[in-house]
Amino acid sequence: MAIKIKRLFKSFSYAFRGLFKIFREEQNLRIQTAVAVLVFLGAYLLRISRFEWLILILSVSLVILMEVINSVVERIVDVLKLRVDHYAKEIKDIAAAAVMVASLFAVIIGAIIFSPYLF
Repeated sequence: MAIKIKRLFKSFSYAFRGLFKIFREEQNLRIQTAVAVLVFLGAYLLRISRFEWLILILSVSLVILMEVINSVVERIVDVLKLRVDHYAKEIKDIAAAAVMVASLFAVIIGAIIFSPYLF
């Protein structure tokens, strides 16, 4: 089974197009990305351990991934709104809650990792 390079590049271009679209349209994703850059800069300056890097990267990735999924859910609900109108707000709220929970745990993890270096 051969890899079709042209098809692979097309897939990546679609993925990047989607990522850039939500980055332009979703304020929360831009904020989360800015916070991630600051967290990674702080981790670099404080010379945290490799294991701590791994945990930070996983935590940040989870938050950003949840934000992307939340954006997808919002768009799907908007398209299907006439069929699921009574659930539309509830579905969007639950998806937003998933982002919030991931963010809260990321903050807790960050506090646990950074506190020994700062205090």
